[in-house]
Amino acid sequence: MPPEPPTRRVPARDAGGGSGVFRGRPLRIAVSVAAALTLVVTGVAWRGIDSLRSSLATVGGLTLGDGRDGALDILLVGTDSRTDAHGNPLSQRELDALRAGEEVANNTDTIILVRVPLDGTSATAISIPRDTYVEVPDIGMSKINAAFGATKETERLRLVEAGESDAAAEKAATQAGREALVESVADLTGVTVDHYAEVGLLGFVLLTDAVGGVDVCLNNPVDEPLSGANFPAGEQTLDGADALSFVRQRHDLPRGDLDRIVRQQVFMASLVQKVLSAKTLSNPSKLNQLSAAVQRSVVLDSDWDVLDLATRMQDLAGGAVQFSTIPVQDLNAMTDYGESVVQVDPEEVRRFVADLVDPGSGDDGSQPTTSAAPEVDAGTITVDVANAGGVGGLASRVAAVLVGDGFVEGGVGNHTGRAVDESTVFAADPESDQARAVAEALGGLATAADPSLDADTVRVVLTADYAGPGTDANVTSVASGSDLVSAGATPTSVPAAPPIDAGSAGPRCVN
Repeated sequence: MPPEPPTRRVPARDAGGGSGVFRGRPLRIAVSVAAALTLVVTGVAWRGIDSLRSSLATVGGLTLGDGRDGALDILLVGTDSRTDAHGNPLSQRELDALRAGEEVANNTDTIILVRVPLDGTSATAISIPRDTYVEVPDIGMSKINAAFGATKETERLRLVEAGESDAAAEKAATQAGREALVESVADLTGVTVDHYAEVGLLGFVLLTDAVGGVDVCLNNPVDEPLSGANFPAGEQTLDGADALSFVRQRHDLPRGDLDRIVRQQVFMASLVQKVLSAKTLSNPSKLNQLSAAVQRSVVLDSDWDVLDLATRMQDLAGGAVQFSTIPVQDLNAMTDYGESVVQVDPEEVRRFVADLVDPGSGDDGSQPTTSAAPEVDAGTITVDVANAGGVGGLASRVAAVLVGDGFVEGGVGNHTGRAVDESTVFAADPESDQARAVAEALGGLATAADPSLDADTVRVVLTADYAGPGTDANVTSVASGSDLVSAGATPTSVPAAPPIDAGSAGPRCVN
């Protein structure tokens, strides 16, 4: 049997949060959409600030809806901008604080659709990976983050060649880019975007500093120079510049953009909780600082009445804000011209998004099947994975799947104990929620007792019969009706990370 890598163990963190291990390619990206998200889900904080409405940067002329589908659908876009919301260049001091350099970019690397049911008592923020392969108006199949930038540049060049001034061409082209992104998101998700919010890099730093920093948690120390992330293990409070590095890190994350998104979601959940706290909402100085941050960094559509939104959402509590990611089929798909993209099934995405507002019916109007998996915090469960079969690398891939589901990685390697007849999840109590949760995550494995294990540790032993998540080492299938082929070692069905709750006690721990 091909050997597994040497057994490695990651220390389990204290109970109460979650876990993840992350790897991805470096890129200077905009994750400051947290500023706009906080404006959206904490609108009640602005009700007493009369100047906010008149001082916000706005954009008109977008094709938007009116919430007739039962929810207010808000598109939040993070841009890699070196200007503020009003088009003014950032100072050198501000650029230095962002640690992002001075390269001008038109990327929309953070795209989030927030669904708020019309009763205003909850909100779900749905992340869309930047490399999601979709139909873009007038461009064709492309990464969704190219909808804005590619459309804008194409239109700008056309207008300049037609004799428009640079300023007029820039304004009109930016509008065309926004419109293309709104339409692309609507086509993918099956919902009409009702409102639009855009925020640049500066907003992330300003808003984080306005609340006095945001709490995060790391399982292990981090030193990754490309993003500037250099932090010890454990819980800590990050200021704006360090927070930006925390959520920008892509190097050494196993699921690429999906794990970067988990970082963003964990951080935004903590940020929302901080803004909703009594210490912030009752502090006039902090509210003024938050207002100033939003005024300088957020662009909203001109038809958006923020104070009306605040009234609708006055009963919103932190626990009613959740973060999810659209379902993904293949992280390593590749176009026929060699570009790496994220493959999704639009129909699956539309069902997922629709169910967030109307969970009572499936495609045929029937009630959805309830999962038998117990409701436990995956981040409190450490999972050892051992390979007792003949497939090289299987334990490592299955461990990565479990980490993607939020479990804490324990020992990974070949099985050296007594013979096991079938793939099994061992636990001190085989009927415990911990054992059942891991068994369900791997497709319904058998469970058995191992008294030597701690209550919060389980051990998975994989035999030749295993056919669950992580079995596909090299997928070579072609998606029906598309030009995508898989590029490598990620299964075509990518396990979703558990939803992140802004009302949870303490930050979820990640790597």
